[in-house]
Amino acid sequence: MKKPLIFIFIFVVFISCKQNNRFHVNGVVKDADGEMLYFEHNSLMKTILLDSVKLGKNGEFSFKSDRPKYPDFYDLRLNNKIITFAVDSCEDINFKAKETGFSTDYEVTGSETSLLIQKLRKSVMSIQQKANALRANISLDERKAMIAEIENDIQSHKEMARKLILQDPRSLAAYFAIYQQVNNTYLFSPYVKTDKPYCAAVATSFNAYMPEYVRTKNLYSLVMDAIKTERNEKQKEEWNKVLENDGVGYIDIALKDKNNVVRKISELKDKVILIDFSTYDSEQSVNYTFSLRELYNKYHKRGFEIYQVSLDQNKLIWEQSVQNIPWICVRDENGPNTTYVATYNISSTPTTFLINNKGSIVARNLDFETLNTEIEKNL
Repeated sequence: MKKPLIFIFIFVVFISCKQNNRFHVNGVVKDADGEMLYFEHNSLMKTILLDSVKLGKNGEFSFKSDRPKYPDFYDLRLNNKIITFAVDSCEDINFKAKETGFSTDYEVTGSETSLLIQKLRKSVMSIQQKANALRANISLDERKAMIAEIENDIQSHKEMARKLILQDPRSLAAYFAIYQQVNNTYLFSPYVKTDKPYCAAVATSFNAYMPEYVRTKNLYSLVMDAIKTERNEKQKEEWNKVLENDGVGYIDIALKDKNNVVRKISELKDKVILIDFSTYDSEQSVNYTFSLRELYNKYHKRGFEIYQVSLDQNKLIWEQSVQNIPWICVRDENGPNTTYVATYNISSTPTTFLINNKGSIVARNLDFETLNTEIEKNL
């Protein structure tokens, strides 16, 4: 008798484990007799039909499906009305709805995340209805008043969504909030300064817990691209400052030299200046330094100066290398991460700028033969 009992026990455990890998969606839809109710997986790339049922007079339905590898979104669709909900694990989720107001006025139990998604959807759908009411035949004053109301509603919605995101940035509700739209325009964008922290919070949380999830990779890539774009725009903005006043002028630099003395470009008035961004730990450093020394020895007494900004990572190497350098050489404690890299839009080393004795940038990245000619011309 022991062997059959053991077999039955193993079988029950096996069945239980199999059931634990599935989730169930049950409920009632009133006033929808004869209508088709569809159960769909709302994946990142496409919506997949999983099951369907023709509703009877009592409106009861029951669906089940394999638990997703990662938390994901699912839909119940009745005609063109949709309920979107989340599946985080092996839930039993129950819905009570009516045919009228199916998309918003339903009750859901068994999934707190789905309750939050309902709240987010209901808010946005209300805003979208107001946006749809902006008809061409309304007066200008009416239109302005309606637009102002919509803008206020969007701000209120976003304030609610921000709190939700910060409460649990790893939840599907937070992810859902990031991707909501009105008039096909996302309410949150990582390219908008005030939105970026919330998008980044969700992206980094998903990446920490589910790095291989396709939704994680998609959002994380979007946020990283936004950060990169912001940096590029900042570099362009800073560089445009250099080109103000019809392309003349420069942004001052104030850094400490080898003697721990702060040196500024602006102190070198009435001189022809070569601003040089370079490193001493590169292979070409020795030959490059000899070429700079030739320029310095040839023109320094006539009013030429070199202002060199070291981008060396290792401070010790820099200190040893500049002991016998006659020109001004400065270094930021942040090394190659100095803010002046963005200010002067430095993408490679060495990078040079030639400034005439009136304080105008007249050339960038000239070879040494051309530099000789330009320095001679401007002295």
